[in-house]
Amino acid sequence: MVVRVDTTTICGTDLHILQGDVAAVTDGRILGHEAVGTVTAIGDAVRAFAVGDRVLVPAITQCGRGMPSHCQTVGGIGWIFGHLIDGTQAELVRVPYADTSLYAVPPEVTDEQAIFLADSLPTGYEVGVLAGRVRPGDTVAVVGAGAVGLAAILTTGLWGAAKVIAVDSDKFRLEKALEFGATDAFEAGPDTRADVLGLTDGLGVDVAIEAVGYPETLRTAASLVRPGGRIANIGVHGVPVELPMQEMWIRNLTLTMGLVDTVSIPTLLKMVASGRIPAEHMGTHRFTFGEMEEAYEVFANAAANSALKVVITP
Repeated sequence: MVVRVDTTTICGTDLHILQGDVAAVTDGRILGHEAVGTVTAIGDAVRAFAVGDRVLVPAITQCGRGMPSHCQTVGGIGWIFGHLIDGTQAELVRVPYADTSLYAVPPEVTDEQAIFLADSLPTGYEVGVLAGRVRPGDTVAVVGAGAVGLAAILTTGLWGAAKVIAVDSDKFRLEKALEFGATDAFEAGPDTRADVLGLTDGLGVDVAIEAVGYPETLRTAASLVRPGGRIANIGVHGVPVELPMQEMWIRNLTLTMGLVDTVSIPTLLKMVASGRIPAEHMGTHRFTFGEMEEAYEVFANAAANSALKVVITP
């Protein structure tokens, strides 16, 4: 299938690629793994879609068998756009396994709402909230209030979290975190642990979600969890991380991590369509394809530009 890209965006993973953190990406690769577009051509095997359909192209290509994020049929990993094949930051994108990978976009969901369902929202929800086993009444800390961290904050309420604490070094992101549903927000620093413990009777949180991908942020997340708690790592790490296992093991902590499967997209589409999740609030800057370099510059310097996610259209 070929899809004309009507809306795309830039992910933090794209920045990690440009920093050399993803060795599988070869020189000359077109980046991007998120798109909303219109089907312009289909192959003989395509049955679920037709030319003219409006579709969401998610970050994960599903072969229809086994774990979507690690499907052996498509090369052992579901993330292939902008990774193993050319991606979605282009006018047209070739989409393999379209029938099992794409999602029809309901008329009531705008392109700008749908684009954040391609990666950010399902990642925050699946790898953060679901993997962290957030349950009704839980206290949750989200370390890193960028797009994926905010996606986790947006969706913690779906599982009844009683308190959601945002931690970030950027005041703008902390303000956004409160708008997105956080009950408390702390600026990252030497007092972070004490601040969080002060809100949790000195015990720590039930779940800490790490949404940055740096050694220090993962260590911060680990330090905030109470005995028996869970640490859900979302961040894309490019270097080894040393954790204080001599302190962690005796506290019965669970650490999870992984690549998103994007299987929650149908559920999240319904929540966006109903207004339960205001996905459109994640977009702060808008560019055209001709302004792609400027879009990258703004997104790479998100704090200086008060940027969350950029929306890129033809």
